[in-house]
Amino acid sequence: MNSFNSALGKNITFVRPAYFIISGFSGIPNIKYYYVFLCFVYVVSVLGNTVVMVVIYLDHNLRTPKYVAVFNLAFVDLLGSSALMPKLLDIFLFNHPYISYNDCLTLLFFCYTFLFMQVFNLIALSYDRLIAIMDPLHYHVKVTHGFMLSLIASFWVFVVITVLILVGLLTRLSFCRSVVINSYFCDHSKMFRLACNDYTPSFVFGVFLIALFIVFPLAFIVLSYVCIGYSLSKVATAQERYKAFRTCTAHLSLVAIYFIPIIIAFSIESSRIHPNVRIINLSLTSFFPPMLNPIIYVLQTQEIQVSVKKILKVRIQSKVKVRKVIIK
Repeated sequence: MNSFNSALGKNITFVRPAYFIISGFSGIPNIKYYYVFLCFVYVVSVLGNTVVMVVIYLDHNLRTPKYVAVFNLAFVDLLGSSALMPKLLDIFLFNHPYISYNDCLTLLFFCYTFLFMQVFNLIALSYDRLIAIMDPLHYHVKVTHGFMLSLIASFWVFVVITVLILVGLLTRLSFCRSVVINSYFCDHSKMFRLACNDYTPSFVFGVFLIALFIVFPLAFIVLSYVCIGYSLSKVATAQERYKAFRTCTAHLSLVAIYFIPIIIAFSIESSRIHPNVRIINLSLTSFFPPMLNPIIYVLQTQEIQVSVKKILKVRIQSKVKVRKVIIK
């Protein structure tokens, strides 16, 4: 820690390599097929999230505060997977494992920004469900478009500033031990451990981010559903309880898809498991939730199902009219 403090107060030159090497998997034959599989997952993710965004944009009935958060979630999923996949394919399918120092920090910034925004979107949706079920009479007063837009905007600002601090701490490190990152992207936990000076601030801030973006959000979501469960227990009939809880199933599915792999990833991080297992878990964590999120909302949300059917019906009818005009 002393070296870090002295670096802040003095003009010290930090050793910054021209490039890093992303090692990826080791000792697995035909691993390129796995990256082709991830590419397929990415394509499905892009199509699914684009459909959700287009449906919300076209259907004025979905211009509600809840779907402001859903739209932002699809937007974040689309950008997050798009920030990572092109570079991943370039590194492993086209055999370009070298990435410049600045490009590596830029990739880290975007990957972590979109990753953290995913969990904050889940918090916004959790708050929306909490108020909708516990205080339905005042829902339209407490959860307005302005409130949801302000909440999402404040999340963006907070996440960007936090990740900038994360990247800034990495720039205070000297990388003179190795330039090989044992991961599939510019992984923060793997990068700062390559430093030959004191990396305590990066380590401490990394632990702080785990609490800030995983532990506290998960605790808030769990507590909100405890309150929802208590509120539903006072509802008169089982049918009413089921109808109210059904509006939460899509959000609960998103929470499970996001947090279960993340918890497994950090459990693996703290144990001595082969790096290949960790990379598989982290890569699936990065690409599967963005693919499954739009599928879940289309299948489990009645409003979106109705909107999709309406849009498809309008398009079919317009095509039929065009054909009739051409025939005439």
